[in-house]
Amino acid sequence: MVPEQQQENATWLVTEFLLVGFSNLPDLRPTLFALFFLTYLVTLSGNVTIITVIHADQTLHTPMYRFLEALSLSETCYTLVTIPNMLARLWMENQAISISGCRAQMFFFLGLGCSHCFLLTLMGYDRYVAICHPLRYPVIMRPAVCLGLGALVFCSGFSVASIETSLIFSSRFCRSNRVEHFFCDIAPVLKLSCAESASKALAIFFLSILVVLISFLLILLSYAFIVAALLRIPSAAGRSKAFSTCAAHLTVVVVHFGCASIIYLRPESGGSPGQDRLVAVFYTVVTPLLNPVVYTLRNKEVRVALRRILARSRVILK
Repeated sequence: MVPEQQQENATWLVTEFLLVGFSNLPDLRPTLFALFFLTYLVTLSGNVTIITVIHADQTLHTPMYRFLEALSLSETCYTLVTIPNMLARLWMENQAISISGCRAQMFFFLGLGCSHCFLLTLMGYDRYVAICHPLRYPVIMRPAVCLGLGALVFCSGFSVASIETSLIFSSRFCRSNRVEHFFCDIAPVLKLSCAESASKALAIFFLSILVVLISFLLILLSYAFIVAALLRIPSAAGRSKAFSTCAAHLTVVVVHFGCASIIYLRPESGGSPGQDRLVAVFYTVVTPLLNPVVYTLRNKEVRVALRRILARSRVILK
């Protein structure tokens, strides 16, 4: 469908966007649809499994696993923002999206993405307290504090998203209606603004630095204290057991912040739209799949709890 446009002072004002997505790969659309659909099902199943296991098993009702439960729930919502929409466009070949729909998608995508950064930082702090101050851990990370920190994480994430989307959609769009992406991300939408976008891009760049870089540095600081504490443990077995609780978190941190840095920690896009889309596929499709896989395979307590629940289910079915 060709979007309606209106002419005002010889400038065409965009009233609807076209998400270019993978329209330049018509022969691969069925393959991409099948691949992304299967990946999405596995991701959804993995995150729902983690949420169910943590909720059902009393031994996992600790701050560390409550934060993991929040991360899995957030990842589920994060994928819901982009992947079903992308699958629908691959299937129906309809690339149109309204400006209000684009704004809503960007707001939730950025809000959940920023919340992930803050939540991973909080999980790093939780590991720091558990390893460096084990005797004070139950007091410092008591339920009321954890609930307050969790609420602060998501309020902060969506506050940043609100500022960024307001900056981007504060002016009209007239340069083109083609968004060179498969969802409404910052850079491809900002390029279409009628107003001078350099100042907006700079403001968003500094906000991205605050979210991504400072969160990552705080995680590094937490792990610097953790490593220092581990070196004081006399036995190798003790060091290995203590650090094993951090391995899955570190893996997710490296992947999440690595992708975020490539896309958002640059004033202007340094790559082609095709390269940006490839990186975006990784952090919108592959990274959410990585979280449940890593936390299930590398975490002994989650695996044991899952086996316990499955055993109870078999007994009930008999």
